[in-house]
Amino acid sequence: MSTFTTRPEIRGTFGVCASTHWLATAAGMAVLEHGGNAFDAACAMGFALQVVEPHMNGPGGEVPALLRRAGEAQIRVLSGQGPAPAKATPDAYRELGLDRVPGTGMLPLVVPGSFDGWMTLLRDYGTMKPRDVLKYAIGYAKDGFAVAPNCASAIELVGPFFAAEWPTSAALYLKGGQAPAAGSLFQNPALAETYERLLAEAEAAGADRERQIEAARKAWYQGFVAEAIDRFCAETEVMDTSGRRHKALLTGNDLAGFQAHFEDPVTLDYPAAGHTFTMAKPGTWTQGPVMLQQLALLKGFDLAAMDPTGPDFVHTLMECAKLAFADRETYYGDPAHVQVPLETLLSDAYTDERRKLVGADANREFRPGTVEGFGHPPVLHPKGSTLKGDGPDGHELDHMFITQMGQARGDTCHLDVIDRWGNMIAATPSGGWLSSSPAIPELGFCLSTRGQMFWLDDGHPDQIQPGKRPRITLSPSMALRDGEPYLAFGTPGGDQQDQWPLHMFLRHVHHGMNLQQAIDSPNFHSTHAPGSFYPREWDPAGVKIEGRFSDPTLDELERRGHRLYVEGDWSLGRVSACARDGKLLMAAANPRLMQGYAAGR
Repeated sequence: MSTFTTRPEIRGTFGVCASTHWLATAAGMAVLEHGGNAFDAACAMGFALQVVEPHMNGPGGEVPALLRRAGEAQIRVLSGQGPAPAKATPDAYRELGLDRVPGTGMLPLVVPGSFDGWMTLLRDYGTMKPRDVLKYAIGYAKDGFAVAPNCASAIELVGPFFAAEWPTSAALYLKGGQAPAAGSLFQNPALAETYERLLAEAEAAGADRERQIEAARKAWYQGFVAEAIDRFCAETEVMDTSGRRHKALLTGNDLAGFQAHFEDPVTLDYPAAGHTFTMAKPGTWTQGPVMLQQLALLKGFDLAAMDPTGPDFVHTLMECAKLAFADRETYYGDPAHVQVPLETLLSDAYTDERRKLVGADANREFRPGTVEGFGHPPVLHPKGSTLKGDGPDGHELDHMFITQMGQARGDTCHLDVIDRWGNMIAATPSGGWLSSSPAIPELGFCLSTRGQMFWLDDGHPDQIQPGKRPRITLSPSMALRDGEPYLAFGTPGGDQQDQWPLHMFLRHVHHGMNLQQAIDSPNFHSTHAPGSFYPREWDPAGVKIEGRFSDPTLDELERRGHRLYVEGDWSLGRVSACARDGKLLMAAANPRLMQGYAAGR
């Protein structure tokens, strides 16, 4: 097995940070160097990512996180996911002649949850004041940052649509009518001013750290930020993926009632290499438990005996993924609003029966399990959308946006931190990406269209309802080893967020790869499950796979019936990870797209 890696696995004892952008990692390390803990560093990284990866997330987005405080056995989940607005009922969309929530524009807006998520984390687990964690983002927005190539390409792709239909976004991102060149300096003074005003109001509340945090939260959800959002939503009508113009259902009242909160994770024990790894994931308001379902199935196979770049390994993982993701589509929803039979889905009896469906050849069927009294699988149309169209077929702008959704749809960010005390966090910020909805001029950011992940179908566990969280793909991971906190990791990538990191984890625990080797290894993922985003396409037996796999492996996978799409050699995956082994700390980041970096000392 080649031990080539694109960069070293970072090792140290003071602290480690890893993320999808080097500037965020730099902010996190700066906080650690100034005496902050892992949670302070994560907040600084999260706010920095909103500025430097605007095509992947924004201040109006959301954040789930897994965290564990040093000395405490319990892992906690942070839910910084905003719910559907009070007016967002299935009938509200049907009355507009729609049979699905559009993928962009004003109709899929949900309450922006990330700001309250980060402030709640800072208040309850951090040690610093708001200015201490926001100053890096403010600096990047005010003084500028070098635009990454992927960001420049995304803006260029949506530029014609911005110019034609979303003038506020064109004004922010198309300076002089042109998309920024890769490597050029980009500034967002409106966002810097938003955060400066927010800090001014926070600091007017006094010197006390918690009073400042509460004042900042109030300014965002009940003060000038909420007022600007309410005004923009009431007045703005724009084109979306339906091919028509619509206004928002979101109002300032929806923001006023929101609070991020903590909850318990879902866990599963997984044996490997003489250890027991306890994998922790957020609940079924995310797709997180689908990783646990895959691990439960994979317990029955001798993965350690398989070549981690061979056809048996790829085939086994793909067939188990199909079964787990079929259950995701059928059963998962916000557990605060619907019952999800998760105990059954993770049980040995259920899993043993499901494992029998893994055969020698690639299956092309959609096969959720049966749990009496539960479930509502989607109606599928092979090789295409799971949904029938509701817009004019020939609409030029609709086609432009469908192209955009396939090529430049906003993705996600990820960050991991472990400090010298043993505090640990993995967070996956997303939403409010620049191509989701039009920018609010005075704030310098747009809002999250996470509502597109809801269904309108009666009886579906992810049917849209006021106050309900959409079942999101955002899915950070944390693992204990023999009961001790060990690994924080995750990735952007929508439906791939519980595939790419799983491959990294399995190669690490079964094949002895260090974190960087496991991240650098050739990657792949199934496209068999219906996509979580508009237009919810699915591709039976589809597998995207990097070209670094050997020809004999690719030939054998095709012989077994997998529909292969051979991608670029370094194109699939954006995983980062931090680990802790006693006092030794480790970190690694993804080399693909030339953005992710790990740091530590």
